[in-house]
Amino acid sequence: MTSTSYPSSATDWRGVFIRHLVEALANQVQLHLWAPPGDLPTTVTYACLPEEAAWLRTLMEQGGMAHLLRTGGLSRVTAPVKLLTLLRTAYQRHSHLNLFHVNWLQNALPLWGTTQPALISVLGSDLGLLKLPGMTSLLRQVIRTRRCVLAPNAEWMVPLLEQRFGDIARILPIVFGIDAAWYQLQRDWQNYLPRQWLVVSRLTKRKIGPLFDWGKDLFQTDQELHLFGPRQEPLDVPAWVHYHGPTHPQDLKENWFPHATGLITLSQHDEGRPQVMLEAMAAGLPILASSLPAHRNFITHQQTGWLTDSQEEFRRGLKWLTVPQQNESISQNARQWARQHIGTWADCTQRYLSAYQWLLS
Repeated sequence: MTSTSYPSSATDWRGVFIRHLVEALANQVQLHLWAPPGDLPTTVTYACLPEEAAWLRTLMEQGGMAHLLRTGGLSRVTAPVKLLTLLRTAYQRHSHLNLFHVNWLQNALPLWGTTQPALISVLGSDLGLLKLPGMTSLLRQVIRTRRCVLAPNAEWMVPLLEQRFGDIARILPIVFGIDAAWYQLQRDWQNYLPRQWLVVSRLTKRKIGPLFDWGKDLFQTDQELHLFGPRQEPLDVPAWVHYHGPTHPQDLKENWFPHATGLITLSQHDEGRPQVMLEAMAAGLPILASSLPAHRNFITHQQTGWLTDSQEEFRRGLKWLTVPQQNESISQNARQWARQHIGTWADCTQRYLSAYQWLLS
């Protein structure tokens, strides 16, 4: 398995979903992991050479590949070239293994020259890569030389992937799992005043969206907005926002989700199926979200959440979700939906194992 993201410690927020995936798969397969260094299950073989591990650690410290591509100056060119070079060497070094599990389309490009079956995870941000001139043709050259599954983590990406790669690869949506502990969380939000609304997001213009404009007159005395996440673009955070910096799932689970009225995201980013939103649903925390195709794919308006595409609808959603009966109804529906359609990481593992078996058949 290859990934350019992995948490360095138990309190690191970056790549937590990869750690959960690795831990779950390690119980079922003999896994070799090429990723930034961090705590691994004892049954997992770390596949990086020292030089590769050091470079990946630095990449994480600099904010990751996506951040460098947005703001890195010369690094926008040198970092991708270095990554592809290291990955090509790693794939060739491990050509004796049965198959490759590649996270993100960009990491599939260096598969050229190998023939192992490959499962390639596709996230929403990957679709931006396909907008680059010639990228689809390059990926087709890599994919057509092997048995391949393209596994988007949300169904809404399937038509585009079918159009570009359906003749040479199997397009099989595989949703990630949710840590079982989220389903056990008990909320006590009605006893907390002022009402607390949470935003858990990287601070970029597209991820924040119109939040600061729409919310400036709404979060004053009886409602508070608490923002968590790394600042990856020079955005000014208004004084009425309680900004806490980066966080990690354990902090949210113990200190914030139980007392919050809901989770807000007005992202305009190319989303897949954001993990923090799935965890919120499993925890029974109502979500007020922008009406993106990705969000509409798993949130039903006024049933499992509230969708908005205007400032007035945003205002109405805040008011509607502060009514205890309506908040609790959304909470129960969202948790039930998450159990039925997402499940745990153990359920996710079974979905991947089925794809592995098809690849090796």
